Amino acid sequence: MIWLWTVGGVLLVVAGYGAVYLPRARSRSLLRRTAWSTARAAIAGAAVSRDAAPGDVPAAEELFVRAELLAATGGGVAAAEEAVDCAERADRLWREAAR
Repeated sequence: MIWLWTVGGVLLVVAGYGAVYLPRARSRSLLRRTAWSTARAAIAGAAVSRDAAPGDVPAAEELFVRAELLAATGGGVAAAEEAVDCAERADRLWREAAR
């Protein structure tokens, strides 16, 4: 009879863990995918500005390469945010050079 209570307790703990862990895991996954989608869009926008710039802007090239490397290696939300920052700064530099 005691084994029945033990199995019931274990099942209750597993169900509670699943009820808490699964929604959090899905939320983290969604945040990560959204952050990387934003990073890829920022990198693509910076590439358009790079192609439209009349000359070379070494600082922007360095930032752009860094953003692309971060995107290539992947990582978490923080890496994606850094890639967005680098790409946006590079984009800004190329836009200023085009004026």
